[in-house]
Amino acid sequence: MTGLLLFALLAQNFEQRGFIENQALFYPQTAPNDRAQAVDQAAIRWEASYKVAPWLKLSGSLDARADTHRQVDRTAQLTLDDRTTQRPALSLRELNATIHKGKVTAEFGRQIIRWGKTDILTPTDRFAPKDYLSSVVDSDFLAVPAARITIAGANDTLDAIWQPWFTPSRTPLLGQRWTALPPELNGVTIVDVGARYPGRGQYGLRWNHIAPRYEYSLSYFDGFNNLPLFNASFDPATATARAQRFYPSMRMCGADAAIPLPWLTVKGEAGYFTSTTPGEQDYVLYVIQVERQVKEWSLVGGYAGEAVTGGATNPLSFTPDRGFAKSFVGHATLTIDVNRSLTVETAVRSAGSFVRFEYSQAYGEHWRLTPGVAWIRGDMTDFLGQYHRNSYASLAVRYSF
Repeated sequence: MTGLLLFALLAQNFEQRGFIENQALFYPQTAPNDRAQAVDQAAIRWEASYKVAPWLKLSGSLDARADTHRQVDRTAQLTLDDRTTQRPALSLRELNATIHKGKVTAEFGRQIIRWGKTDILTPTDRFAPKDYLSSVVDSDFLAVPAARITIAGANDTLDAIWQPWFTPSRTPLLGQRWTALPPELNGVTIVDVGARYPGRGQYGLRWNHIAPRYEYSLSYFDGFNNLPLFNASFDPATATARAQRFYPSMRMCGADAAIPLPWLTVKGEAGYFTSTTPGEQDYVLYVIQVERQVKEWSLVGGYAGEAVTGGATNPLSFTPDRGFAKSFVGHATLTIDVNRSLTVETAVRSAGSFVRFEYSQAYGEHWRLTPGVAWIRGDMTDFLGQYHRNSYASLAVRYSF
């Protein structure tokens, strides 16, 4: 009887969930460096948590992946970090301990950390690298190893983060369509010779204040850009270029605010970025947006801007965060009913634009079907426009358990 009671107690404190998903992507056009027009990718995610005590909780998740386009490594081994150019076949997505005592919450281990208040472009979100392998306009967040201490009062919250091990964003593979090469590199073989990673950790502070009619935050980050610059050498005899990724230093002073008004909510966010790495510019990224809920519609619209304050640019860079700057951005969601929803997302620049539609419908308690389409247009000189051959249709089928 004692054993049964102990098992029941353990079961009450243990929670698990997960999903199995298959997503197919269809491209109506080929790209100069990628002739594939159909990609299929499958993922299994298992998440579990155990409440050891009222003040201590352990959480973790595992990912298993496979695909048809070699964006996933074929080696069947458990990967404990996200420094691989390909997605690992089996990876430890998250593993952390959460300690909560009074006003203090401490989280230690691999975790997903989000800062900021705005959508599409979030300038102060510095501890959130992304996976851009499958799409630059639809990316997923990566977890980072960190120690995070949050002190929450009635109206003020202080968030302190130390990340000892650098985690980069996963960039598109050089031989695939989301690496848009300029026409002058046609016929040149590009070899990825790896990365040079920073040798120290990162840290940041964020203070958030809630007042009766507004909310605002101030933040500071000292570390490295999770998006790379490239060093390249060219061998004319073999028409081969060797490219190495490296990650410039970055300091950010940022702020964000939200002001609820009778008809809508106004949000703003800005970050001032400086670097001591040659080839990296000093600049400001900012977003001003408005939100409104109209019955079943959730509407968001605004402008993302950039101002360069100094430094010389490195032409060999991958900067989707700055690529979405100087654009009008919008996001709309229609909740049709408890099982169905429609989402529209767009960004429009002077020489490039994209719009994505997704319809999602649940069938019963476990199944969900999500078809979608993304339309990208523009000039090769524009960040979005350079992907004008990458418009696609998608179909995702998910079983949740």
